[in-house]
This record gives sequence, C-alpha cells and structure tokens, in this order.
Amino acid sequence: MTRCSSRDAREEAAILDKLLFVLATTAAERDREGGTAKRERDFIRESGLLQLSIPKKLGGAGADWIDIFEIVRRIAAVDSSLAHLFAFHHLMIATLQFFGSAEQAGKLMECSARENWFWGNALNPKDTRLKLWADAGGFRLDGEKSFCSGATDSDMLIVSAHDVDGKLKVAAFPTQRAGVTVHDDWDNMGQRQTDSGSVSFSNVGVTSDELLLSPGPLGSPFGALRPCLAQLILVNIYTGLARGALSEAIAYIRGLPTDGAARIGSDPFNLHTLGELTAQVKAAEALASNAVAAFQHAWSRGDSISADERGALAIEIASAKVVGSRAALDVGSRVFDVMGARATTARLRLDRFWRNARTHTLHDPLDHKLKEIGDWALNRVYPTPSFYS
Repeated sequence: MTRCSSRDAREEAAILDKLLFVLATTAAERDREGGTAKRERDFIRESGLLQLSIPKKLGGAGADWIDIFEIVRRIAAVDSSLAHLFAFHHLMIATLQFFGSAEQAGKLMECSARENWFWGNALNPKDTRLKLWADAGGFRLDGEKSFCSGATDSDMLIVSAHDVDGKLKVAAFPTQRAGVTVHDDWDNMGQRQTDSGSVSFSNVGVTSDELLLSPGPLGSPFGALRPCLAQLILVNIYTGLARGALSEAIAYIRGLPTDGAARIGSDPFNLHTLGELTAQVKAAEALASNAVAAFQHAWSRGDSISADERGALAIEIASAKVVGSRAALDVGSRVFDVMGARATTARLRLDRFWRNARTHTLHDPLDHKLKEIGDWALNRVYPTPSFYS
C-alpha cells in the first residue's frame, strides 16, 4: 500500500473517489443486511485514510481537521455508517492526545501508522457498568459497555471504566486481549453497519502505561476540546446525510422515464420543495464548515486555549448541530414528497437516510443543545465542559 504521507493531492482525490464509488454501489444492499462491513472497512484500511490525523513525523499524513471532516461529510453522503466508523477512528486517535501524555500518544500513533490500525470505541461514559480495580502489577477490568461503535474488526480500543472511588478512567489496548468479547448485537433501524453493540470484559488485564492519566479525561483546557470534536463528528455526519438524501432524490427523478421526470420538474410545488430543501442543506453545510474551521483554530492553540474560547467553540458547534440534525431529518423525509410513492420501494432503501439520521440524532437530545445556546444568547453563559457539551 502506498503510504498516505507520500501521496499528492491528485492521488488522494482519486483514492477517495474510488472509495466513495465502492461504498455507494453497495450501500442499499448492506443497509438491508446489517452486520459488519468487513470488506468496506478493509477498503478504508487499504486507502491509507486511517493515517490522516497522525502527524507526519510519526509516519502519518498530518492532515488538518478541515480536510478530515470534508472526507467525513462526503462519506456520510453515501454511507453514514462507514462515515461514523471512519470519524470515530480519528476521534480515538485524538483522544490519545487529549487524555494521555505526549509520550503515550506519540508511541501509540507511531504504532498505529506503522501497523495501519483501525481504532474502535468502548468509551460510552454514561454506561457505568465497567469497573476497574488495581491488581498486582497493574489493573483489571470487569463488566459491560454499550454503544461501542466500531469495536468489531478493530485493532485497538479506547475504553472507559469507573474505579473503586467512582472516578472515570480511560485506557487504550488491543481489541484481541484475553477476556474481551465483542458482541454482534447491534440491530437498530439505522446506522446498520456501525457495529454499535456491546462489549464484555471479563478479568481483562490492563497495564499502568495503558491508562491515559496525564492529564486524563477532561483534565486540561486542551482535553476539554474532546467533546467538541465528538459533537463536530455528529454535525458532519448529519450534514452529509442531508446532502446525500437530496442528491439521491435528484438522481432518482432524473432517472425516471422522460414524461415522469418532466412532470415532476415542471410542477411548481415540487420545485418549491426542492428549493427549500436545497437551501436547508446549504445552510447546514455552511455552519458545519464554520464550526470545523473554528475547531481547527482551537486545536492549533493547544493548552493555550482559554475557557471562553472553548465555550465560544462549543456554541458554534451546538448551533451547527441543531441545524444539521434538523436538515438530515427534514430532507430525509420530505424528498419523498417530490419523488412520489414508487420511491418507497424496499428495493431502493431510500428511507435509509432518514432512518440513519433518526437513529443517530438520538445520540444525545437536541433540547440540551438548544438550552445551552439559549443560555449563552440571553445570559452569556457558556456550556460547562462534559462528555456531551
């Protein structure tokens, strides 16, 4: 495989276009099947795109977040499940830098670039069933974790657990470690191939250097950017879904027999609806791009970032999330007003855009984001950093 760090922009674009074509070709069929998209995950591995967020000095591509999120959004437009897994992989790599020491993060990122690791997630902080306790020479994990997106077929996991004092701890270790069981129990109506089911841990050994303790979860101004990055991933998945639903609808109409396409295209009410949905998608994309640019600036500031700067970023991302969420849900539903009843055939699976958005936008309630935005607008109070703000 050609190393991602040695490719030029033209080659990168060709590789991405090929990947998008492969994902789009089988997206409807795989939505029907569910389960693990092993073949497609391997295409992502072979693309070199897993190395984007790793610095060049550590063997990666050294891409910025603007470029990474452009790819996330484009993948989400054709397959939001794979966009979810791809984006969460980069969130896990960033988590090493947010919560671990520079030495830990550097060593793991260098190994990740060399071995082409695909990172999975078992971090869900609201699920407190996984416990960590000290053992001779290290630590042990016992319990369960839910919503473990991408754990299946991953090489490495980021895992959170609560210690005997109830404090949250985060660790990074191989998925294939003895005692780790990844369950095939994700069967939701949307995001069908994110493998967001559960993982069991039975007397799993963890060494002290695998715990990300310096500065630890949300332990620094820079570390408090981690929830902003997680929320920004959702923003770009939703925005990609909105764009994808609109693009599929237009392609469907244009592919109809000439009289059908002409009838839809000359109806002023259909054109009104398409105009409204197009404006909605463009607004969501603009806000998403602004939020990504703001995050890139904050990332470059490192520990120099202030609490107010972090708060302003959180509001920017929350605003983009509100608009992006509503766009994904609205566009994914209302395109059928234009396409008509025949477009609801199960064979096409065109409802997948709405189902994916409906499933994913329940990740954390939008009302909390609106409350935070309102509190800032009226009282100039920024959100308190948490795993969801």
